[in-house]
Amino acid sequence: MGVMNELINPGVVGSMERILATASPGSRFTHLAGSAGQLDGLSLRERTDLLSRALLADLPGDYAGTALIFRRALDDPDFTGWMIWPVTETAATLALASKEPGDFEDCLALLSELTPRLTAEFAIRRLLAADLDRALAVIQAWTSHPDWHVRRLASEGTRAYLPWAVRVPEITDRPAATLPILDALYQDPVVDVRRSVANHLNDLARHAPDEVVAAAASWMAAPDENTPWVVRHGLRTLLKKAHPGALELLGFPPASIAVTPPRLDRAAVELPGELAFEFDITNTGPAEARLAVDFVVHYAKANGTLAEKVFKLATPVLGPGESRTFSKRHAFRQMTTRVHHPGDHALQLQVNGVRYPATGFTVVT
Repeated sequence: MGVMNELINPGVVGSMERILATASPGSRFTHLAGSAGQLDGLSLRERTDLLSRALLADLPGDYAGTALIFRRALDDPDFTGWMIWPVTETAATLALASKEPGDFEDCLALLSELTPRLTAEFAIRRLLAADLDRALAVIQAWTSHPDWHVRRLASEGTRAYLPWAVRVPEITDRPAATLPILDALYQDPVVDVRRSVANHLNDLARHAPDEVVAAAASWMAAPDENTPWVVRHGLRTLLKKAHPGALELLGFPPASIAVTPPRLDRAAVELPGELAFEFDITNTGPAEARLAVDFVVHYAKANGTLAEKVFKLATPVLGPGESRTFSKRHAFRQMTTRVHHPGDHALQLQVNGVRYPATGFTVVT
C-alpha cells in the first residue's frame, strides 16, 4: 500500500492549490497548502480525508459556492487524477449539510461531472446512505448518459460490496432496488461498464440469489453477443455455491457421471508447498454432459475448525461413455489474504453442483 498512498503527494496538493486558486480568484488556500507537509505516514484514505478537511476550511461554507468553484476548475485539464477524490468527498459533505432544496440532486450532478477525471464512486456512497430512493431516482437516468464513465458510475457506485468504499446497509437490505440500473446497462457497448454490471450482480447474489438468477434469465431471453459473458461473470459465486437455477441457466444441468476420488501426490504438504492431484470423470449417461468441474479445499483454521473455499477447474463436455482425467497443482503459501495453519485439511470435488467424498491431507510447517 505504500505506493498507493503516494498517489496523493505534495505535488498533487500543489497542483490542486494552483487550479482552485485560478478557479476562485482572491481565495487563499492556506489550509490546503499546509496539508502537503502532513501526508507522511498516512494511508491514501487518510490523505483524502486530510485534504477534504483542508478544503472545507478554505472554501466557502455553503455547497453552492463550493460547487461553482469545482465546476470552474473542470475547465483546467490538469484538474484530474487522485486530487479528485478529496474534491468529491468535500462536495458530498457540504451537500449533506445543506438545507437548501436541490443541493442533494446538484451534488449528484456534480459527481457525474467529476467522475470522468478519476471516479466519484466513493463519495456517492454517502448520498446513497442518506437517501437511497432520492439518489437512485437521479442515478437511474445516468444509464443513458453519453459518457460511459457516468454510466459506469451508475452501476459501480451502487454496488453492495464496492471495494474500498463504505457499506450502504439499505442496498443489501433491498437488493432489488438497484436491479433496474443493471437491466439498463447489461448490454452497454463499453466493456468496463459491462464488467461493473457483472460485479454488481455478483454482489447482489449474496443476499438475493433467486432474484439475481431471474434477472440474468431475463437478459438471456434476448441476449446480444456480450450477454453470456456478463451472466457467467455475474453468476460466478452462485455457480461455485451450486445454486440450481444458476447451474441450469449456465448450461450445467444434473448429469449422469462417475467421479473417482482425487489421487493426491502426498499425504502432507510442508509450507510453503504444493499439492498435486488428479481424478477421472466418466459420462455414464446416453447424452453428452456439459460439466462445471470445481474443487473445494477445506482449510484448517487456528481454532481447529475447517473453512472451505471453492476453486474453478474446468468446464469440459464429455460424450456418452467418455472418460477424462483431470489434474491440478494447488499452492499453499502464506498470503495477506489467507493465513495457512498446520493441521488436517481436506480436498473435495464438485461437479455441476454435486459434491463427492473428500480426501484428507495434512499441512505442516
